[in-house]
Amino acid sequence: MYFETQRLSVGYSGKVLVRDISFSVDRGKILSIIGPNGAGKTTILKTISRHLEKITGTVTIENDSIFRLSNRELAKRLSVMLTERVDPELMTCGQVVAMGRYPYTNSFGRLTSEDRAIVSEALRMVRAKELQDIPFSNTSDGQRQRIMLARAICQQPDIMILDEPTSYLDIRHKIELLDILRSLATEKKMAIIMSLHEIDLAAKISDYIICVKGDTIENCGAPEEVFTSDFIKSLYDMEGGTFNTLLGSVELVAPQGEPDVFVLAGGGKGIPVYRQLQKKRRAFSTGVLFENDVDYQIASALSKCVVSAEAFNPVPELKLKEAKALIDQAQFFIDTGVKLGAYNEFCVELLNYAKERGKMILYDTQELFSQNL
Repeated sequence: MYFETQRLSVGYSGKVLVRDISFSVDRGKILSIIGPNGAGKTTILKTISRHLEKITGTVTIENDSIFRLSNRELAKRLSVMLTERVDPELMTCGQVVAMGRYPYTNSFGRLTSEDRAIVSEALRMVRAKELQDIPFSNTSDGQRQRIMLARAICQQPDIMILDEPTSYLDIRHKIELLDILRSLATEKKMAIIMSLHEIDLAAKISDYIICVKGDTIENCGAPEEVFTSDFIKSLYDMEGGTFNTLLGSVELVAPQGEPDVFVLAGGGKGIPVYRQLQKKRRAFSTGVLFENDVDYQIASALSKCVVSAEAFNPVPELKLKEAKALIDQAQFFIDTGVKLGAYNEFCVELLNYAKERGKMILYDTQELFSQNL
């Protein structure tokens, strides 16, 4: 492996914060570190980038200890983007980015035409060319994040270490930044090591995940191995709410109590209704939902009364009886306008059953809430 740690322990003033950290990452791969606030993610990154002294263990690049490399040699092989605010006075964004070329300059620190071309390309990559001549102190937090990434790219390293690189960015720039990192890994064969708070993004961008909790590595592996609902709840000590591993979404705490609303849904039509009901703390029942339906994923997180059926098969009569029993218990029936097909014609049967039982038929939550029903 290109970059590797073995039995690394990190901390401050000789006191261990996280111990026995062993992982490796090859060029062209992205490794993300996740875990609760204060778990030691930043401390790990600062240690493997030599901003902090290690307590025990080894950190190597192609079997060379990073603690034996000169500052210039390390800067040519590894670049760092940490969360500390940088505020260089009287410097433009372009000049800040150009600082990434200093490991390659002569003793006078002069940039060549090649260096300037690399600076320009780095700004282009992070979509910040228009900021080149703007004073760095006049930029927003999100713009500064992109400029610091451009500076790291300018070093042309084999390894890039980033601490919460998506902080301060809106959704568009989060996506753009992660796309840039993926391109650097895939096309430039960089090894990327970063910490992320957004576990949904970590699942999508990473080749390998390390989970930090307490004073140790709680779990590690490919995203599909690590990201299970039960493990994420345990890692973050979640007492309410859920993390959906299939959709990569967080759902808030399910409403409590006995449901007086039945929702006829399917094919994504139910999700907006489920979430509106959750916001109002209104318990609901729903069904029949096929287990591969996107509505099922959200309904099962927000309701304890979900009638589901095996996908790609006709709905058994027993499941229809379960749904009808929930309709009997409900006062209101919300028809979300689910599209009918060969396998869900039972929706018409359930709607007619609700009408026969004298249930109030609604078509969204607006009437339910506006009339305080």
